[in-house]
Amino acid sequence: MNYVETRLAKLSRGGDRRAFAELVELYKDKIYHLGYRMLNQKQEAEDVVQETFLRVYTNLHRYDENQKFSTWIYRIATNLCIDRLRKRKPSYSIDAEMTDGEGTDWHSMLASDAAGPDEELILSETQQNIREAIQTLPDKYKSVVILRYLHDMSLQEIGDVLDMPVTTVKTRVHRGREFLRKRLDSEYGDKK
Repeated sequence: MNYVETRLAKLSRGGDRRAFAELVELYKDKIYHLGYRMLNQKQEAEDVVQETFLRVYTNLHRYDENQKFSTWIYRIATNLCIDRLRKRKPSYSIDAEMTDGEGTDWHSMLASDAAGPDEELILSETQQNIREAIQTLPDKYKSVVILRYLHDMSLQEIGDVLDMPVTTVKTRVHRGREFLRKRLDSEYGDKK
């Protein structure tokens, strides 16, 4: 697929609008989900998608065909999200809506063996607890946790996207997980 994306990027750079439309089709949902998970607001996620593709289009001449296109576009989108987070005043909403309206939510991260109604309720509560905890992560941990566990990127890919050493990524993933574990233990551990 990397070859296909690189070819589409080359064609787009040459003015082929259909090739660019194919790139948009390949990545629009992925970028939306990344934006939504990082920003927790539908409108901002949609804005990030538009701004990402605008930047991709205007900077196609800068794309290095020796790197994966996915790394390049995720770097653009992640940086846009981080910029938006920096501009925000710190405010965490536990009551914020967490699904994206298309049926994709944290449920897809959790394994299920066709649980019964009582197990579904417990599973639903667990998912909500995880969602709430992830939203309280400091930004530097939130981005790596989302890329690692929601976008299933390797540590190397995350390092490429965020332009940081793999050792830093590994540390932030570990600290992010520890932050979540402690948060979930303190908030919900006594309810067992």
